[in-house]
Amino acid sequence: MSADGCGAPVGGVAIAEGDAKDQAVIEGVVTRAGAPLSGAYARLLSGDGDFVGEVATGEEGTFRFFAADGDWKVKVLASQGFSAEYAVEAQVGKRVELRVEA
Repeated sequence: MSADGCGAPVGGVAIAEGDAKDQAVIEGVVTRAGAPLSGAYARLLSGDGDFVGEVATGEEGTFRFFAADGDWKVKVLASQGFSAEYAVEAQVGKRVELRVEA
């Protein structure tokens, strides 16, 4: 997994199954016409809309963030002018999973 221009690994930091029990994880997959979409961007925003971080989706169209408990927003940007924002609530020990059709 290589890093994009901001230093974050493409797709987000990998975690092993079971390692998320002490983390609040926000993750998802971006697809277009049912196929994974690489090169899209997922931005993590605070509940107030402030920028926190960004990752590019990898070959599998995936992204992942670790967050503190609370309200967050995930904004997904992709080619062909696609942009969508999702409100999520993160909790330690739980994974929030988004499915985005761009």
